[in-house]
Amino acid sequence: MDDDSDQEHLIQDDYYTFLNIPRNATQEEINYAYRRQSILYHPDKHVDPVLKKEAEVLFNRTKAAYKVLSNPHQRAIYDSVGVRGLQTEGWEIVERTKTPQEIREEYEYLAREAEERKLLRLTNPTTSVTMNINATDLFNQYDEDYEDRYMCYKVYCILKYSRDILSCIEVSGMSFTQSIEAPLTLQDIVTMYGHLSTRNGIGSGSVHVAVKRLLSSKGWVEMDVGAGNGPTISLKGFRLLPYKLMLNAATILEFTPNESKASLIGTLTMQLDTHTMGQLSYNAGSESSMSTAIVRSTPRTHMSCSIHLGILRSFVSFNYTYKMQEKEMKLRGSVKAGTVGVIVEYGAEKKISRHSRLSATVSAGVPTGVTLKIKLSRSFQTYAFPIHLSDEVLPATVFYATVVPLMTWMIVKKVVIDPMVKKREEHKKEKEREVNKTRMLEKQKEAESATKLMKATVSRIRAQEESKKGLIITKALYGRFVYPQEDLYNSEQQSIRRDEVIDVTIPLQCLVKDSKLILYDASKSELPGFYDPCVGEEKQLLIQYLFRNQTHECIVKDNAPIRIPLPSHRVNTT
Repeated sequence: MDDDSDQEHLIQDDYYTFLNIPRNATQEEINYAYRRQSILYHPDKHVDPVLKKEAEVLFNRTKAAYKVLSNPHQRAIYDSVGVRGLQTEGWEIVERTKTPQEIREEYEYLAREAEERKLLRLTNPTTSVTMNINATDLFNQYDEDYEDRYMCYKVYCILKYSRDILSCIEVSGMSFTQSIEAPLTLQDIVTMYGHLSTRNGIGSGSVHVAVKRLLSSKGWVEMDVGAGNGPTISLKGFRLLPYKLMLNAATILEFTPNESKASLIGTLTMQLDTHTMGQLSYNAGSESSMSTAIVRSTPRTHMSCSIHLGILRSFVSFNYTYKMQEKEMKLRGSVKAGTVGVIVEYGAEKKISRHSRLSATVSAGVPTGVTLKIKLSRSFQTYAFPIHLSDEVLPATVFYATVVPLMTWMIVKKVVIDPMVKKREEHKKEKEREVNKTRMLEKQKEAESATKLMKATVSRIRAQEESKKGLIITKALYGRFVYPQEDLYNSEQQSIRRDEVIDVTIPLQCLVKDSKLILYDASKSELPGFYDPCVGEEKQLLIQYLFRNQTHECIVKDNAPIRIPLPSHRVNTT
């Protein structure tokens, strides 16, 4: 586990940035970049023994980058999975005559095979715990007294009922579900799961064993046998059909002490376009029903509209989710109306860590009343807490159900989550520095060697640019810049935080061609003559340059593309 974790933090070589070419570079652009770097770093170009030895290291790295990017097969592997893909065990069996697409598929097959071997040694437990909480007495008492008392008496009421809050809240029910997967072969999977629940002092439970067999990449079948109130047998299947159709079907037989029930369930799904799916479901049995739904999902939104017609209930529902990817958050809303009444729900889901998500949803409807649903999902575990607040839709209840979770979240985030995240980020940065300590010393030494090897070429380029009043890099710094306004309210850290930058004037001047400098959208730390002076920190590149004898200056983020000169960079010297 530690080895895998360290691999995630290791700095990987970026061949495109090292050659300063775009990721969609043509073979001609790759050849030109290779020739340009070879002129700089070829050992035969240097007489000094020390420089010759340093040039040999950089020339070998240039050859390694060119070898991968000029070979369509290796480039396909590198583009898909990076340097690790070139080192993946099993590539010796790959035929070198295959196309790039076949290479990607071969890598995916090898990756799946390795993952499946791991799954054969492990089980995948999933847990779901639901605790139903009844808090209707708390709000009903408050509302009754609120109508009968004067406003000045409200404080007394609140103090009085605060002593009885715990007595007004009861756990009305709980349910617990646990499942374990046990892969037998690459095609056969056994799943064992059980369910226990209790509500108002009455309990029930069941245990099931399901065996799934993968028939092909287009379908599977599953047999499920369970026991609880009586034996249950079900047969399920899935099949991909032509014309972008998918079919799910299930036959269920239930035997209870009083009766036997049989049902047939089928769902036909069709892909209407890239983001839209259409579904048609039919349930034939004691609770016969038919439903149809349209589901549309994009990177920003998720919408679904469904119509359900059944013997026991019929309804129409609409759901909408807005995905705030930059904040790792989702906002949800839904409306459901039919023979069961009308229910309106709204809520939010927030990612609070790498494997954890927290969501809160307010449900208000007739005749269900108002319910606050809180759910915490962590990896394969789910904890749900539906809190029933009132049997009627009361404005005060809806207000508290909305405001209290928001206020609680803000306090918890400020006091608990933010410090925890900050500490985790600091630990991550420290781990990156520790893992890459030796690597960074090599990178620093390599950058210093590259800068020395560039000096003769830079003198020639600079002389050419001066003669035509072209692009001359006067100063270039790369790394983390600490601005005074960042520490106005944190004087204690002013002595601790400092600039961590390196001078990259020579390496940038070396990349100037025909009075132009072009850098692509990738971390600049992989450019020749560069290295990362502050691993894990946000970095910027400051460039001061002359063009047509006029001073220019710009500062850009690490991964932002650069194209200079630009009129907007001109500095008003007056």
